[in-house]
Amino acid sequence: MRLQWIVPGSPPDSFPAVATALNDPPGLLAAGGDLSAERLIAAYRRGIFPWYEDGQPILWWSPDPRAVLYPDELHVSRSLARTRQRSTFRVTIDSAFNDVVAGCAEPRPGQAGTWITADMAAAYARLHRLGIAHSVESWCGDRLAGGLYGVGIGRVFFGESMFSRESDASKIAMLHLAECLQEWNFSLIDCQIDSPHLRTLGARLVPRPRFLAEVSALVDQPAATHAWHEKTP
Repeated sequence: MRLQWIVPGSPPDSFPAVATALNDPPGLLAAGGDLSAERLIAAYRRGIFPWYEDGQPILWWSPDPRAVLYPDELHVSRSLARTRQRSTFRVTIDSAFNDVVAGCAEPRPGQAGTWITADMAAAYARLHRLGIAHSVESWCGDRLAGGLYGVGIGRVFFGESMFSRESDASKIAMLHLAECLQEWNFSLIDCQIDSPHLRTLGARLVPRPRFLAEVSALVDQPAATHAWHEKTP
């Protein structure tokens, strides 16, 4: 099957059918297009997300199976519970979005670069200004110790990335997020790609058809009216 290309300036929802995604590499659906807010929103609503590196065209993905975390299934280990009980971190929402994205873009051990390009960071900053992209921050005093960011549409949070500069900082941010999402009537956290780190938090794999059906049913449902107002423990 040949990779399909999206012409820049084409309608935002001009993605090929998700069922046509490649098996190798798994889930690669299309290339090209742009990172306009309208196209990104249309992509997420269809279970599609961008992921590429500098020097590559924009690549659009919809893997099968899909890593998801249901907010009420978040696993809190004993060590994480102890960290929270000690009040090691102060947690905020949407108070340092650009700093969180920059933290997520920092090279990880064993990685030479990052997929969060300057264009990607600018695109999600636009979504944040529109009230669609959000961040959760973990602080040690006045220092940003970790956090995560993603996109909230309807009753789905589409997670993009997380980072830690201190042990458990991103996990505490995820714990706070999951509890807020339960309060706000969110039903699903999209984790995109499976990883051991996410598995420790309770993420699991679901078949793509099931994921797409759940997303389709949830993206038009309203969350609580106070969702994403800054909240601290």
